[in-house]
Amino acid sequence: MLWVKAFHIIAVVCWFAALFYLPRLFVYHADAKDHESIERFKIMERKLYRGIMTPSAIATVVLGFWVVSYNTEYYFSSGWFHAKMLLVALLLGYHHACGSMLKKFANDQNTRSHKFYRWFNEFPVLILIGVCILVVVRPF
Repeated sequence: MLWVKAFHIIAVVCWFAALFYLPRLFVYHADAKDHESIERFKIMERKLYRGIMTPSAIATVVLGFWVVSYNTEYYFSSGWFHAKMLLVALLLGYHHACGSMLKKFANDQNTRSHKFYRWFNEFPVLILIGVCILVVVRPF
């Protein structure tokens, strides 16, 4: 079980690294003016989303369910776990929203400013803080 937990944490770290970086690429992409930079951002965003972010999200979820399978009764009876699952669901929604934005950038249909993406980039930080507190402190 400790190996599964370790790989779950590794997957979470990789997923969050991508969740922090992709919206930052959106900031620069939305502010880019020249064709060469715009095309470079499209490639970087696509590779990050498909090659790191999505596989890490899948690994996080699969390994998370695997950890829970060792003691389902405990996890499903814990309030902190239910709150954590809500935050994970929100994070999966954020992941999906990033994919939708990626498609808009890829099709040159982005209508939002770099300022929007600067604020959008902060959401996973709040989720990370909440998840860490719930998992470590287990307040309820």
